[in-house]
Order: sequence, then structure tokens, then C-alpha cells
Amino acid sequence: MTGPTSSAAVFRRLAALGVAVGLLAGGTACTASNKGPQVTDTATARPNTSESGTVPASPSTESATPSSTTGGTSPSTTPGTSGDAGPAAVPTALSWKTYSDPAKVVSFDVPQDWIVQSVTPDAGTLPGALKVEVKDASGKYVATLQTGLPAAGAQACPSGQGHPYVVVSSVPINVPHSGGPGTIDPRVVFRVVQGYKFFGSYGITNVVAGADGQACELRNRVKGPAGKGDFSFGDVVDLHAFSADEKVAPVKAFDTLDLAAKYVAHGTEFANVQRMLLSLKVNL
Repeated sequence: MTGPTSSAAVFRRLAALGVAVGLLAGGTACTASNKGPQVTDTATARPNTSESGTVPASPSTESATPSSTTGGTSPSTTPGTSGDAGPAAVPTALSWKTYSDPAKVVSFDVPQDWIVQSVTPDAGTLPGALKVEVKDASGKYVATLQTGLPAAGAQACPSGQGHPYVVVSSVPINVPHSGGPGTIDPRVVFRVVQGYKFFGSYGITNVVAGADGQACELRNRVKGPAGKGDFSFGDVVDLHAFSADEKVAPVKAFDTLDLAAKYVAHGTEFANVQRMLLSLKVNL
């Protein structure tokens, strides 16, 4: 394994793939019972470039003015209007359904044959917290949605302890959130951090990861409105550079950054996951 990849080398390699990268901080099936999670069939999906396309964040995204605090959903933002564009993998699932918890706090779309299951929230979460696991048709884990997470404190990353990372894909998402120092407007992201391999993770976030393309931890969480706790939707809540003796799954591990970019630009798995994440609606 060679040393850390330079920013210039990253851009040159990914440019050849047509992918721009921003260096920034950036089981039981559901039932339709009135007493359980609600699942509604949706119309057959058609390829939607603006929704499923990878839209890499520009370097200015996280250095912009911190987002304002809001207790409700902000005005709708159409994915793909950030001024950046990239190749788009098209979701392969032809039929989708909508999951909603009984209290209709959250809802999101999943392929018709995927499994969505409500499980017991983790200890320490706020009263009324939700935890929902998503698996594909074969039973393979895809993502977890959690609400009521205790507010995360400021990230500590001592000098020299950070790892190089890149934001391969970043698309705006319209969910309620709190702003302030260290935050951005919410995004659906796929980010890669470099360790002995390149470790990639997808999720939603409005938390700045690090400075100068270095981070100790990438957080897949959104700071919720005051008193509501944070919420997360992704494969893991926090991503770091794994050591060789750690279990990596469900995080993706790539031998090269090019392979990570290809997973986003051409992978139908990511395209389906990205559409699911972008469909999230939260009522806090």
C-alpha cells in the first residue's frame, strides 16, 4: 500500500472516470396493519437522473456560512442543482414501497422486495426514539435509521491523528435540522477515508467532518431540532479508518480510490441505496 494519495492525484484519477471529488468535511417484512409499520406500494420507478445521480460536493460546500437553525422542514431542494454534476448510476429496482412508522415520524421508500424491520432502540436514546433496520431481498444488511440519538459533542482530532478523506458523492436532502458552528445543510453522502485500505460509507449528515481533507471520524448523522436529539440513516453512524484487526463490515473496503468512485458512479447497489436515503421524510 502506498502512502496517502495527494489531492492532485485523486482528481486526476477520478477525472478519468468522469467523477469529481470534493475534498471537504463534508427479519420480518413490513405489514400494512394499523398497529404496525405502514408500507404503501408506489408506482413503478423510472430512472431519475436528478434523484439518483451522483452530485459531488464542491470544495466551498462546508466552508459556507453555517446553516440556520430550523425546527421544521426547510424549503425543498432538488438534488442535482448544486452546480456540480457527475455520472449517474440508475436504480435497478422497478417497484418500490413506502415504509412509515405507526406514529408517522419517519417514512422512506425501498425496493418492493427489501425488508424493513423496527427493532429496539439502543440504550441511552431519547424517549420515543426509533430504530429501523433495512435489508435487501437476500437478507443482507443495507442501512439503519435511528432517531433520538443523544446530541454528539464536538469532534476531537489531535494534530497528526487525522486520515485523508474525500467526498465522492454529495446530494442535498430536505430534512429538519439544527445549524450552528460545525454544520452544513443536510446532504446524502458517500465518503471515503484512507487507512490500510480505502473505507467508504453512505448516509445523511449535516456535520462537518474535518479540515484540510483530514479527519479522525466522519459522522453520518444530522443534528435535529432543539430537544429532539440527532438522527441517522446509513450503513454506520460513524466512519473511521479501520485497523487491520477490526471488523470492517458493513462499511465498504476498496483497494483503490478508483474502485470506490466506480461503486458510486456505476454501482446499481449504491443507486438504489441513494434513492432510498433521498426519499427520507422526518417529522420531528
